[in-house]
Amino acid sequence: MLRVTAYAAPSEAAPLEKTVIERRELGPHDILIDVAFAGICHSDIHTVRGDWGPQRYPLAPGHEIAGVVSAVGDAVTRHAVGDRVGVGCLVDSCGECAPCLRGQEQFCREGAVFTYGSTDRDGSVTQGGYSQQLVVSERFAVRIPDALPLDRAAPLLCAGITTYSPLRRWNVGPGTRVAVVGMGGLGHMAVQLAHALGAEVTVLSQTLSKKDDGLRLGADRYFATSDPATFRELSGSFDVILNSVSAPIELRSYLRLLDVDGALVCVGLPPEPLSLAVGGLIGGNKSIAGSNIGGIAETQEMLDFCAEHGIAAEIEVIPASEINAAYERVLASDVRYRFVIDAATFA
Repeated sequence: MLRVTAYAAPSEAAPLEKTVIERRELGPHDILIDVAFAGICHSDIHTVRGDWGPQRYPLAPGHEIAGVVSAVGDAVTRHAVGDRVGVGCLVDSCGECAPCLRGQEQFCREGAVFTYGSTDRDGSVTQGGYSQQLVVSERFAVRIPDALPLDRAAPLLCAGITTYSPLRRWNVGPGTRVAVVGMGGLGHMAVQLAHALGAEVTVLSQTLSKKDDGLRLGADRYFATSDPATFRELSGSFDVILNSVSAPIELRSYLRLLDVDGALVCVGLPPEPLSLAVGGLIGGNKSIAGSNIGGIAETQEMLDFCAEHGIAAEIEVIPASEINAAYERVLASDVRYRFVIDAATFA
């Protein structure tokens, strides 16, 4: 086994601490990645603190991973030593079921293996990217184009694909009127991507404190949802609303902002159920949908799209010693717009 330095949570109530974790030895189809940067996703915090169910500790989170291949297995054909690669939320799937075969490994019927906190094929618990090195199947590493800096590319492996996938699924493009709810780690990516796809983009945020950023990143309009006039003025204005927040929203109010046949698509995960009167859907052929991450092929498509259009995450790079402080700042919405850990500081 390969022993590497990492930052892991020893329990749901304890701060992350420096430790040593084990990686499997390189298999014939595996690659070894020297991690360069790892993004901090809100999901990391929810998971290690047990908000989404019991975990097995110690647990090293991190599924926004960018680095360089340092070794390859004997049968590897997709990557070579020195390649710039990324790993997102997935590290394995059966590869044979219908979802896997159509490029939706995240919905593997045998059970997708997620980057951390998941049961690997050998029964061990997967450990994520808050670490010096990662061993992963070559199928689940994507190429990071040279045009993307590794630090700003890392958050694309989750925040990027989480917002790109629904925009593509709902055929967002020229003539589409898109509203992005929330101007955070997910929302700031959705604004850039929807703009690059040719849509008319409106940001709906609690306040106007981030308006300048929103307009700079590609929004055409920016409204405060704390102002009741917003919902009156924008009634029937949108074809697609992408809800990126993980807090409760009043669904009825947002459905009124949709035009006929419009869709409210949720990518944030609130801690409690949302209530809805079905009449709000029937009254205009409207729909509410959820969207997960994308598969591996779509993730590569997203990275290539970002490189072509000059899109990357807005980040604050931190040393590993500041991870716990960064967690508190994320919970206080005190980041614009993604913390990224410099993996050189794990040593």
